[in-house]
Amino acid sequence: MDAKYNIVSIIRKKRDGETLLNEEIKYLIDRYTADEIPDYQVSAFLMACFLNGLNDEESAALTESMLHSGEIVDLSDISGKKVDKHSTGGVGDKLSLILAPIVASAGVPVPMISGRGLGHTGGTLDKLESIPGFTVDMDLPRYKEIIAKHDLVLAGQTAEIAPADKRLYALRDVTATVESIPLIAGSIMSKKLAEGIDALVLDVKAGSGAFMKTTDDAIRLGEALVGIGTQFEKETIAYVTNMNQPLGYKIGNWLEVEECIDAMHGEGPDDIMEITHLLAGTMIYLGEKAESVKEGIDISKKQIENGEAFQKWLDIVEEQGGDVDMIRSPKKYPQAQYEFVIKAERSGYMSEMNSYEIGMASVELGAGRKKKEDNVDPQAGIVLKKKIGDKIEKGETIMVGYTNNPSAIEAASDQLIGAVTIAETKPESVNLISHIIDKDGSRAFEL
Repeated sequence: MDAKYNIVSIIRKKRDGETLLNEEIKYLIDRYTADEIPDYQVSAFLMACFLNGLNDEESAALTESMLHSGEIVDLSDISGKKVDKHSTGGVGDKLSLILAPIVASAGVPVPMISGRGLGHTGGTLDKLESIPGFTVDMDLPRYKEIIAKHDLVLAGQTAEIAPADKRLYALRDVTATVESIPLIAGSIMSKKLAEGIDALVLDVKAGSGAFMKTTDDAIRLGEALVGIGTQFEKETIAYVTNMNQPLGYKIGNWLEVEECIDAMHGEGPDDIMEITHLLAGTMIYLGEKAESVKEGIDISKKQIENGEAFQKWLDIVEEQGGDVDMIRSPKKYPQAQYEFVIKAERSGYMSEMNSYEIGMASVELGAGRKKKEDNVDPQAGIVLKKKIGDKIEKGETIMVGYTNNPSAIEAASDQLIGAVTIAETKPESVNLISHIIDKDGSRAFEL
């Protein structure tokens, strides 16, 4: 590698708001992947990118460097269009665990590589690993074997796939550099482009529990993601969805798996199912098993009703070493040692729920990580008893917390009490899905 590139000068250049050359970005990513640059210097680089941003060319160079830091999977020998979904992260966002079996059971191969929790948001891998025995770690031959057999694989990043992203992903989580559009876009797209997909559906969240707090920022991120997908000739559709309250009623790893099991039996919460069927229907459409997104949604609903989605879920849990009996009988799962309740301090209507604070309270209870080395407690979490718009009486239970760490209860309780607002009047309802973004740009969502 050309000796004129120096990591300190690259950090300084980005710190001072200058534009990096493609070769400088490639140098940094290559050297970090080769263990020639320490975490503390890359942390400084990430913070400089967070504060000063990256232009479109820098973002593309970052994505391409991370994509080519490892292997790009070839799934051309597996028939059908391979379609994946990615969410930018939210609280109670367990949709991947429901829609992946739906879509695969409809005949569309889903090569899903997911991540762990970031900050206040839960991670698909952490949820999957709450199932006793379930393994997300595998090499590429095993990855390809499972998807060939089941039209579905639920994996973590293998050592071969975008290894630079795997390392940066963990580092961003603990350096307060998560909420950066170019870093998010590069991370998502390098991983997705490497996994062998033909098309991609994106759930870009906006609100208090999302990394993008405003709809405008979520649209900007969606446009960046769709732009990268289009540049790499992958059909990409994004939706902007509301994260101003948690999705569903359960937050925490096994608790969310329980809610997914309910959903696959046709008993999922309305908000979960509305977005799940939209995303699954779009995947089925992009996978050429439906003539339109509307038809895809109808197929998605049918796969729940006929039990094929749940059977696909059982098949993949068994294939990846999970305890199928726990999925069939989730009440057998051991509960956390400590349970506490949050009661309403006044009567009225639930008018606001700060998803970020609720997510951070779940981290405090053990459901997420404060630093990348932390273990996650699969039993910890929160069950909501009320959502925005619900009538509440003073003294009524509005949340129940679960933890194996009693010293966390007081701080988590304070966070949860402060995360809700009860008002005298019922708030107006808000659309769950606000915008669609595709190669033609962004526009208000309507079916």
